Amino acid sequence: MQFIDRAEIEVESGKGGDGMVCFRREKYVPAGGPSGGKGGGGGSVIFKSVENLQTLLDFRYRHRFKAEDGDRGGTNNCTGASGEDLVVEVPCGTIIYDAETGELIGDLTEKDQTLQVAKGGKGGLGNKHFLSNSNRAPEYALPGLPGETRLLNLELKLLAEVGIIGLPNAGKSTLISALSSARPKIADYPFTTLVPNLGVVRKPTGDGTVFADIPGLISGAHQGAGLGHDFLRHIERTRVLLHLVDGTAPDPIADYQIIQAELQAYGRGLSDRPQIVAINKADAVDEETTEEIIRQLRDFSEGTIFLISAVSHQGLNELLQTIWATIDSQKAIREAALSLT
Repeated sequence: MQFIDRAEIEVESGKGGDGMVCFRREKYVPAGGPSGGKGGGGGSVIFKSVENLQTLLDFRYRHRFKAEDGDRGGTNNCTGASGEDLVVEVPCGTIIYDAETGELIGDLTEKDQTLQVAKGGKGGLGNKHFLSNSNRAPEYALPGLPGETRLLNLELKLLAEVGIIGLPNAGKSTLISALSSARPKIADYPFTTLVPNLGVVRKPTGDGTVFADIPGLISGAHQGAGLGHDFLRHIERTRVLLHLVDGTAPDPIADYQIIQAELQAYGRGLSDRPQIVAINKADAVDEETTEEIIRQLRDFSEGTIFLISAVSHQGLNELLQTIWATIDSQKAIREAALSLT
């Protein structure tokens, strides 16, 4: 499946139905009068966030979405049928912008959240509405109002509690496959991962936590180098960052500093996000070297530095326990902040 996280589409709500002009023609009603009904309202275009979508791929092949028009008003003062609303499903985490003004229209972050992006036109009034003492036989009605047409930009920011970051070949894809049932492409060359991979990792309580493997971060990623410029924004919604450092790299400390510099340069609070540091590929590095790497990393990182191997699963249980504790701590902080507002 292709990962598409940007799309431009056009939406159009339905036109309101026209009002009806007609008069009663019943046998025992000599002065029947006007009886034209109101037109039905046009359908609206509504976005709905769903969990079973992870990409905007559907919008690559379909760019225009139109709701139903309302029906014309009927005789005997009957209102025409309203046009059916068009519900467009999008992944959770989709942000909708007005393409012409750049205005933020909405951000769908919760399951089954809805957003009306184009309101249907009102139905026109029939001639029955215009009956008065001075006009006993109105011979006119109003047309239905046109629907809205809008050009929209869609942008997807993945919803994951834990974002796995690090330079290419740090072992991010291997780690997410070891922790979850995700099966990303893994190979021994840079940029094996061309799209973010998502995996659900189960807590001891049985709850699932979404981990995201963020690809392509290299020096200059915030300016468009590598793949990082396209995918840095997917880290914005994560609660915890897991920084993976390749223990077999020529200079793991420099690698760590490169990623930190990119987070700082990108901004949006990423450098202030809770971060857990893990040295990967411990099974391929001697103990003396790993101890030296940990010693030097302590000059830059205040928390515990984990020594793991995604291949042999060394140290993964201890790492996960710290991740769960950090997530719970962040949740408690948010709840306390909400209780004060």
